[in-house]
Order: sequence, then C-alpha cells, then structure tokens
Amino acid sequence: MSTKNAVHSYTNERLNCAQSILKAFRERKNISNEQVTAARKLGGGKADNGLCGALHAALSLLDDPEQQESLRRSFDDVAGSQQCREIRAKELISCLQCVEVAARFLEKTGTEG
Repeated sequence: MSTKNAVHSYTNERLNCAQSILKAFRERKNISNEQVTAARKLGGGKADNGLCGALHAALSLLDDPEQQESLRRSFDDVAGSQQCREIRAKELISCLQCVEVAARFLEKTGTEG
C-alpha cells in the first residue's frame, strides 16, 4: 500500500521523489509534515553527493547497513547509477520509477508506513 501512496504523492500531489518516500513511510521514524516539506530541497539531484532523492530518503529510513547496501545495489541494477543526474542521463528508468523502486524495497523490508 505504501508504494501506491508514494506514487500518488509523486504524481497527484506533485511532491518530489524524496518527499513522496518520506510521506508514504512517515510512520517508520515519525516523520513530521515539516520534515516532508523540508525534503523539497532533496529532489533534482540535490541530495547528498548528488544521490537520487528517492534513494536518499529510503536510506534515511533504514537503520540496518546491510539493508542500506542492498537498496544501493538494487538502484544500481535497475537505474544504472545511484546519482540522480546519471540516472536521468541514462534514461533507463524515470523519476517515478525511482520512487517505485525505493518504495517496493521499503515494503519488502517491512518498513510499511
């Protein structure tokens, strides 16, 4: 269900990738509305080290380093990179699909929001 919520936030509410993940999985770490709003600055390759915003947000919701590394590998496999600008340049997947990849991973790891 949270993947659908993330997709809805991205497509219908016009939130960016990071905001969509944080909003859909807000229960994981008691994410406030203010934190979701503040994540506006993490879209478009502006997350740390140019990371995809959806990936950055999902990583912030995972405490287990092994799960974090698994998510990073999943992004590399599907998108060809973890960096937003490289993902967009390669055009293997869209920003919406990045949101879906991150959300599905979080659902799979039991971090439903």
